Amino acid sequence: MLVAEDEEFLADAIARGLRREGMAVDIALSGDDALDKALVTEYDVIVLDRDLPGMHGDDVCTTLIAEGRGARILMLTAASAVDDRVDGLSLGADDYLGKPFAFRELVARLRAIARRPSAAVPTLLQRGDVELDVARHDATRGGRALALTPKELGVLRVLLEGDGVVVSAEQLLERVWDEHVDPFTNTVRVTIANLRRKLGQPPVIETVVGVGYRIS
Repeated sequence: MLVAEDEEFLADAIARGLRREGMAVDIALSGDDALDKALVTEYDVIVLDRDLPGMHGDDVCTTLIAEGRGARILMLTAASAVDDRVDGLSLGADDYLGKPFAFRELVARLRAIARRPSAAVPTLLQRGDVELDVARHDATRGGRALALTPKELGVLRVLLEGDGVVVSAEQLLERVWDEHVDPFTNTVRVTIANLRRKLGQPPVIETVVGVGYRIS
């Protein structure tokens, strides 16, 4: 997830709260930075302040939609007039939230738009007897429920979306963790090991030495 908000204190507070909810969060403090990051990283959801310095939030929104990026967009603004809300939604944003707002409402709205069906991303991912319901955050193997952490769910999702293609540790760090994670950490290896243990036998996650991991 990307939080594009020029008030650094607010951006940090939102990011901390969302990370406590199990989400990987990057921060952008300007419109130009937000666009650069959103064109490089495939975010599921973007929290986009409308009044960003540099490139305006409206322009960021329209550019991302024109580029065919699949991220859901929730726009934030201090403007409370109905016309402002209508304008934001007419640009293609998925939802709109005025400032000030209650953090739990932000979380509820983000989860709601993340559950909306998308033609690009299926709700149910499956390979063999492993299934992941993306909307419900439920994973099963052979009908057996798996008690996975948010990071384990994130890794499983990326591997299932790869559909047998090798995914590097760097790609997993980018998709499941955030930009502040140490690139030399062993967190991916540890998470993969725990995920393998919970998935059980026979093994379904294959290590391709020197390249990455895939669902076999």
